[in-house]
Amino acid sequence: MTAVTEGPDAPAFDDRLARRNALILGVAQALGNANNVILIGTGSIVGMTLAPEKALATLPLSVYVVGLWQGTLPMGMLARRYGRRAAFQVGTACGVLTGILCCLAVLWGSFPLFTVGAFFTGFYAAAQQAYRFAAADTASPAFRPKAISWVMAGGVGAAVLGPQIVIFTEGLWQPYTFAVTYLFQAALAVVAAIVTSFVKIPRPPQLGQGQKGRPMKEIATQPRFIVAVACGAVSYFIMNLLMTSAPLAMIMCGHSIRDASLGIQWHVLGMFAPSFFTGSLISRFGAERVTAVGLVLLAGSAVVDLSGITVTHFWVGLALLGVGWNFGFIGATAMVTQCHRPEERTQVQSFNDFLVFGCMVFSSFGSGSLLVLYGWSAVNQLAFPVILAAGLLLAWFMFRGQARPA
Repeated sequence: MTAVTEGPDAPAFDDRLARRNALILGVAQALGNANNVILIGTGSIVGMTLAPEKALATLPLSVYVVGLWQGTLPMGMLARRYGRRAAFQVGTACGVLTGILCCLAVLWGSFPLFTVGAFFTGFYAAAQQAYRFAAADTASPAFRPKAISWVMAGGVGAAVLGPQIVIFTEGLWQPYTFAVTYLFQAALAVVAAIVTSFVKIPRPPQLGQGQKGRPMKEIATQPRFIVAVACGAVSYFIMNLLMTSAPLAMIMCGHSIRDASLGIQWHVLGMFAPSFFTGSLISRFGAERVTAVGLVLLAGSAVVDLSGITVTHFWVGLALLGVGWNFGFIGATAMVTQCHRPEERTQVQSFNDFLVFGCMVFSSFGSGSLLVLYGWSAVNQLAFPVILAAGLLLAWFMFRGQARPA
């Protein structure tokens, strides 16, 4: 197989090309998310060791989310100007850099350097977020939800690969716990760069002289777009709030690093394994109904977490949290693809992600302090009013009779 170039002349709908890209991007998703899983599974633990105050233990994970948030618009601009693949390659370069910086941070005992490394992980994750939209670029409306799901299903590989790398490499360079882990993190990004070089995504149609896309205000005030952003934001907000705190909460409850890593593995499996059929469910029942089920499952995760602090409670809660995120986020993503024209896609998609991950920043910065000051129960109790607000907005939209695609 040889690398192919991007061009503007491909047809608007080409499901064969969409399938090809979805498979390639699914592999890239597995590698990229494994990079993220490594940081998520170790970040709060390393943070507890390096941070000057315990309340700052989850700060690197919060900075990771800031990097993800801040990377969405630049990645969108790169994609518009140079094509999707160029943006993806910049992202993988950030993934290599984060592994190197985090390894050096562990060797030197530097909390600030570890935090900088986490920020670049976020930039890499911002590029990965565009994978799902890229797979849908040439897909017909009927195939679009499946193309998105195929890419997201690649995260199943990350669910296995990331935690196993953490477990295998944790103590290979004593006394520098996780130093080798972060070198593996960089290596994963190198492989991902090779994989994404085979992606072929046509650039959006060029507008004629005197033409321009709709103003973003017009697009962003569509009821469908508002609901999609709200549900996507809440799905990520709740998932990140609980996931970020869970490994540290397990350690605080007397469980081992291995137990915490396996808990993250169950969580990531829950996030991505349903993707093999989420697209089909959306095609059959609609994005809005699947999103609603996701919100219910997110609430169920918090209920399980509040029921006990055994390993089983943590693992089941994390797995359910992942499934709820999958339904809620993929459903919201499918709704976003119904809100823009082809020439508007990168701008609208990056703006959606900017809003979603901007909301996610609040959960990241609050989770560590909330956990240390008030405990695991308080973290979970916060989920209910947030989920209820999104659920009411979605219900309003569905009963208003605007749930059908325009």
